[in-house]
Amino acid sequence: MSVVDEKSIFIAMKQDGPFSVRDDLSFDHPFSQQTRTWARAFCHDRLAVTRYRTVRGQIFDLLQIESFDQIPTLIHDPAMREQRTRRAYELLGNLFGISGELSEVQSRIQEYADTADEVITYLKNKVLAAYSYHIELSNEIETMRNPIDLLLIVFDNRYHKKIRFEAKRKLVLMGLAGAIDQRERETDIENKFSAFLNFLNQYVWNANQKIGELETAYLFSRHDPGNFSCTQVDVLDAQAASAIRTFSGREKLTLIKRRSFCDRGREIPVYVTVRKKDSAAKVLKLLRKNEKNPAVAVDDELGLMAVFDNINYVNRFLRHLTRAAVRANSFMILEDISDTLTGGDYHATSVGSSSDTQMLKFFARLGGMRVEFIIHTNRSYLNYCYQREISHDEYEVRRLFDSDVTDFLFPPDIYHLDMAQTRQSQLIRFRKNIEQGQ
Repeated sequence: MSVVDEKSIFIAMKQDGPFSVRDDLSFDHPFSQQTRTWARAFCHDRLAVTRYRTVRGQIFDLLQIESFDQIPTLIHDPAMREQRTRRAYELLGNLFGISGELSEVQSRIQEYADTADEVITYLKNKVLAAYSYHIELSNEIETMRNPIDLLLIVFDNRYHKKIRFEAKRKLVLMGLAGAIDQRERETDIENKFSAFLNFLNQYVWNANQKIGELETAYLFSRHDPGNFSCTQVDVLDAQAASAIRTFSGREKLTLIKRRSFCDRGREIPVYVTVRKKDSAAKVLKLLRKNEKNPAVAVDDELGLMAVFDNINYVNRFLRHLTRAAVRANSFMILEDISDTLTGGDYHATSVGSSSDTQMLKFFARLGGMRVEFIIHTNRSYLNYCYQREISHDEYEVRRLFDSDVTDFLFPPDIYHLDMAQTRQSQLIRFRKNIEQGQ
């Protein structure tokens, strides 16, 4: 289900929908030919009409008006805007379950505005970096965090079409950020993340090392010229790695910093990254899933990726992990297991993912938490980094373009980007950086 097709739940954002941003707007002629044409376009779709009325009602309630023709007065009356703004913050604070004084509510909602900007900044700096000047935020919108001011800009014809669209987009992203924040407070995700790190440090990692102590190592790999998959990998220390002076076009040197765990008296090294998915990433996931409810779409808030030298170490880690949970007074259940490290089939369900991906993936439930684990060997990890059609950089491009999130956030009639061409250009660019960079 696409975030821009007829089944999209984000009707306010659709540029072919009833709330599309046009070059000009006016409240002076409610029965103009333009208005009649607009009405004819949507009157036969009962669901669209119902959604339109719902969104219209939300706009009226937030602005505390009864009709669109009251908006110009509100735009030009600073005292009235200030009064409506205070009331809007109260309404939004209760919507998202924010307690405290008005200043605290304002601060939290303004954080949602920052998250909305971070979504665009992330795309500008990574997936669409080559097109950063095309998609950068207008100064007027980037500096604005007041939801009433943003909403009024959408209906203010003094502003250019692009700015009015970006104001609307920021409000929609702020709404998703608010839902995510509410969910995080309900699930106590911050404390759970801290508890998970504490569990790892106390019961999983090597007790003979200091917390956070890491050993630097390098993966020296050779890759198939056909698909750039890893054909051979050696683990080197820093001295051996520094002795390598030249690389062929099929060789890579990848830095990893490893912890270790002890199993039956043996220290086993592991490269590991632990993460709590940030709000901007969760917003993008909601858009990819065409979903507004974080409880439904975001099931991987806490995650760990671990990389081992071989399959034997992987198996020993899994047993060590479940035993560690018991020592921490919690039974551990492994759920939704998929394993392609040893050649099994991976049935890709996410948009943009490849069925050739090799990894062990599961969710571990322990201590009131549910944590996503992704396990690699050195070879599968290097394929995850570098192999054609598999690499994570390429996956990020495909999943955003193929789910139509890029069209959703940067509609072509405003940003003048051919997203099919942009997608291909970015895939080529990332592939070139992977294979020619060192």
